Parts: sequence; structure tokens; C-alpha cells
Amino acid sequence: MDLTFEKRWRDRVKILSEQFDAGTLDLNAVLFLIGVQELGQHAREFKKDEKVALMHVAICVLLMPYGYYKELGRDADGWPHFERIRELPVLEPKDQERLMKEAVLDYFETE
Repeated sequence: MDLTFEKRWRDRVKILSEQFDAGTLDLNAVLFLIGVQELGQHAREFKKDEKVALMHVAICVLLMPYGYYKELGRDADGWPHFERIRELPVLEPKDQERLMKEAVLDYFETE
């Protein structure tokens, strides 16, 4: 286990949890928050299908620097659309989670 990585992740989650006055956020909650930020619309209640779409937006944005997606533009409602330009590797669930956490950390370190 990479202790430096785990500390960076815990520190980022703590910052976000405090910023949003929430309990400890999990990866899915962090993805949702990134999706909302990337959508760039005012805070509002989202329907279930919109929440899933926001998480998809976050995943695409997070994986763009790794060369997996590119943004195609936004639709009339302001939602970003993406194209997969490279296949994602087949990963075990723990490795998928690690990749997403690394991408989240990169996202906040470059924002």
C-alpha cells in the first residue's frame, strides 16, 4: 500500500468534506461534485438520471489528461459531451478505484 498516496487522498477528502459541510465523502460523492463543477450551472436539485450523467461527466473529465476521452462540446442545455478516443484497460475493481482516485488528485492539483 502506498502510504503517501493514501494520505494525499485522505487529505483531499477531508478538505472537500469540510468545504461542503458533509460527512466523510466517498469516491462517488467526489465524482458527483466534480461533475457539478464541470457542468457549471447553478446549484439545484438533480434528477437521478442527471446525477448519473454528472458522474459520467466527471469520469470523462478526469480521464481526458490520460488520453481516454476528448470533449466534443456542449449541447443546448450546457451539458458537455465526450468521445472515447482510446479503450480503457481492463482493471480489477481496486485498480479502477486507484486510477480514479489518482485522477481526482491530479484534477485538484492542477485546478
